[in-house]
Formats: sequence, C-alpha cells, structure tokens
Amino acid sequence: MPRKPSSQPTEVELAILQVLWDRKSATVREVHEVLRFTRDAGHTSTLKMMQVMCDKGLLVRDDSRRPQVYRPAVPQQQTQKQMVRDMIQKVFGGSARKLVMRAVQSQRIPPEERAEIRKLLDDLDGAKR
Repeated sequence: MPRKPSSQPTEVELAILQVLWDRKSATVREVHEVLRFTRDAGHTSTLKMMQVMCDKGLLVRDDSRRPQVYRPAVPQQQTQKQMVRDMIQKVFGGSARKLVMRAVQSQRIPPEERAEIRKLLDDLDGAKR
C-alpha cells in the first residue's frame, strides 16, 4: 500500500521556501543561484522541485510573466506553527511541555533569548488572569 504523502515540506522544499520567504518571490534561476552554494543540484532539478511544490500547494507561480515568478503559498510563521504542532503530536505525545523541556536541555540558550521566552510566558500568564 503506498504511503500517504507528507503534509510537511521536505528538507529540500524547506530550503527553497526559505529563499522565497526571505525574498518574497523569485524566479527558478534566482532560487537556484542561492541554493547552489549549499546543494549539489542542477538548474533543471530546482525547476522540477519547484513545479512539484506548486502541485503540492506549497508555492504559487505567476504564469503571466517570463521568466515565471514563484512565491510561497503560506507564510513562514504559519508553516512553522503547523510543523511544531505536528512534531508535538508525533514525537512528544501531544505534550508541549516535553517539547519545551527537550529544546531547553538540548542546547545553550543565549540570555537575550531566555529573556524573550520569559516575557512570552509572563504575557501568557497575564492573559489568563
């Protein structure tokens, strides 16, 4: 039985999305020029991947221009939230606490990031009162 397609972008798709989130929109050539420093893939591979991403609903293509311009179909923050929700369910049994505990234990968190996290938690506590 074939496996159900993932709702999550693959590593390569995320790399392409990152370029497009940074630039807002770009041609295949522009995306390829950025990725060629970190990925060993030809221009046609980048083109094919971006076409597949359009079919999956990850990208939107403007066919009215030549060369065609692509943009993300979904904002970066929305994609990140969905990926975190899925990871919490799949990896941490639905527990956000377990995710946060593992994240904090897995690497050193700079003081300015800790302050942002504390402020977020304080704001959440204030909203409940």
